[in-house]
Amino acid sequence: MKNFLILILFIGTLIPAMAQRGKNVDREKLEAARVAFITNRLSLSPEQAEKFWPVYNQHHETRRKLMHQMHDLARSAADSLTDSQAQNLIKRQFEIKEQLLEEEKRLMDKVSSMLTPVHAYKLTEANREFTRQLYRMQRRGGPPPAGRND
Repeated sequence: MKNFLILILFIGTLIPAMAQRGKNVDREKLEAARVAFITNRLSLSPEQAEKFWPVYNQHHETRRKLMHQMHDLARSAADSLTDSQAQNLIKRQFEIKEQLLEEEKRLMDKVSSMLTPVHAYKLTEANREFTRQLYRMQRRGGPPPAGRND
């Protein structure tokens, strides 16, 4: 519980910094908050965290690149697309989505084997909850109410 409260305070300092900088988010602070949140939610020991984080960080970087490709694809679409161009864009979107799914499967396999399947399962929810809390904090201008600490 103590770690969770420290985490909430840390994230609470992150949101005002984000608001002051607009879209220029301090990535280091955001990633440090993510590490603290996920480590806490998964109850990782220092030994487990040492094995887990390099694998997760590689996954996160691959996923970020794929999402960037998806964003670039959407931006490249002109207002007046031909049917052929639209078909090609749709095909490429599905290819990227399939790559994202394969990357997610690889991560789950690695986490399941290096930690436990329970950790792998909880990781997805921990990621979602971290994102939800960031959104809540941005909307409210402060830290979210203390939630559950599984």
